[in-house]
Amino acid sequence: MTSFQQNHVFLIATPAIGLLTPTVEFARRLVDRYPDRLSATVLLIPAPQWPTIRTYTQSLLAPSSHNLRFLLLPTVHPPSPDHFHSYVAHISSFIDQHKPNVRNAISNDSKRRVVGLFVDLFCSSIADVADELGIPSYLFFTSPAGFLSFALDLPILDSQLASESLTELSIRGFDSSVPRRVLHRVVMERGDGHSWYLQHARKYAQMKGIVVNTLQELEPFALDSLSRGATPKIYPVGPILNHNGSAQWHADRARHEGIIGWLDNQPTSSVVLLCFGSLGSLSGPQVREIAIGLERAGFRFLWSLREPPKTNLGTPAEFSDFDEILPNGFLERTAKMGLVCGWVSQMTILSHQAIGGFVSHCGWNSTLESLWWGVPIATWPIYAEQHMNAFQMVKELGLSVEIRLDYWDGTDLVSAEEVARGIKTLMEGDDMLRAKVKGMSEKCRMAITENGSSYESLGALVEELIANN
Repeated sequence: MTSFQQNHVFLIATPAIGLLTPTVEFARRLVDRYPDRLSATVLLIPAPQWPTIRTYTQSLLAPSSHNLRFLLLPTVHPPSPDHFHSYVAHISSFIDQHKPNVRNAISNDSKRRVVGLFVDLFCSSIADVADELGIPSYLFFTSPAGFLSFALDLPILDSQLASESLTELSIRGFDSSVPRRVLHRVVMERGDGHSWYLQHARKYAQMKGIVVNTLQELEPFALDSLSRGATPKIYPVGPILNHNGSAQWHADRARHEGIIGWLDNQPTSSVVLLCFGSLGSLSGPQVREIAIGLERAGFRFLWSLREPPKTNLGTPAEFSDFDEILPNGFLERTAKMGLVCGWVSQMTILSHQAIGGFVSHCGWNSTLESLWWGVPIATWPIYAEQHMNAFQMVKELGLSVEIRLDYWDGTDLVSAEEVARGIKTLMEGDDMLRAKVKGMSEKCRMAITENGSSYESLGALVEELIANN
């Protein structure tokens, strides 16, 4: 029996592009680094109700390498959305239903020595299976170390959060006090999502280790503060990114080649990209304010514009006609300076030399992609922990400019004036910020090369895995 068959890890992720994709790339990083010492199985949760996830999952089930395989778990009927008030509660409950199938998948793999199970931030209850089988469990955390510090300390901070008089909070991973207005809304609303977050937080503290998609050079304060606390061992191994584009990008190659062709005809660093992530969309009134702001700003732009989901647990869709949502004549007036399109492969677009700035929702994958390519961000968070990410990038790290830190779609509106001012600051901003972002880009690349900080951290993790018995 060869050594790669002896040491094996399982991984499982939430069926959401922003969580599943980095988990898959982390699995690849593990086995590519140690092809003769470690093999891995990624357990895929079927989500036929979400077409994008279904397409991506199917693309993974093609023949895989000898030391990395993907296993689709049996389909489980999801709980009714009517039973929950939040996405967090719904998805966490749905994942929890998969425990028997995860147990069977691991138990049936008798040829290999299983040395670890990796779960993501909403899959923490699956660690119960690892405990039953005597396998060490690890958290793969796809958000920054700053937010991890908040999540780990949530059971302690919870009584403070209940106070309506609280205007700011001291969080160990942040050097500055964090304003209440940027704290995770699901946690602050204290409904079913809050209850699940508390449950996840307690599970995180019981893991053998926590792998974070970040790097020491990016979040030194947060990582150092975590290392001083009574916390599972932290392994910063990022940036972990998907450099190959998604199945959706390759499937719609003709449309995307048209977008790249348009960018090819633009001057270097002249285009601002507006893109709000795999789940990002905005209301009609907000879209119209952006359009007016773009015209006033006068910069070249590429705008990924998508239709809001029709249900609470749905995903954004493609507009059949942009004229339905945009101001009259906008497309004609901006035909020479901008391009409005649907979904794009963000990593591919950010790598293009024409892109000079990025108006972003500040999802952590998007943030790391932007830093990798040295493209400065203007912050426009929408949901989840994005507001805390935006606060960290602007106030703590000085790597972004602010459009908003506390935007919540449907209850707020960023005016055209704010949009124009933010884009102008981003595209004409000070050279020091741009140089700082470029410097972080170099640090991101160095971190994962031999002797880099994340390279060494990954090595320490694998040594621990192989030592697990």
